[in-house]
Amino acid sequence: MKTKKTIDTIAEELSFEQSLKRLEKIVNTLETGSVALEDSIKLYEEGIELSKKCLAKLENAEIKIKKLNKDLNGKLSLLEEGIEE
Repeated sequence: MKTKKTIDTIAEELSFEQSLKRLEKIVNTLETGSVALEDSIKLYEEGIELSKKCLAKLENAEIKIKKLNKDLNGKLSLLEEGIEE
């Protein structure tokens, strides 16, 4: 039996770039007003989930970039919170 994927599951499977592209498509579709109310609501919900996933991925990437440090041996490591170079 095939199970229906949830919006959250689909968003998790997409890369950041794929999520962003899908989000742009949803926005364009909603802006045209060419879909029925029920479909608009579903698209809106999907867009919200994709937006949350993209934001979380961006925040995590930003934190890693800010904390990433290379030690004397060339090994990359994350700096502890509150430690200044």
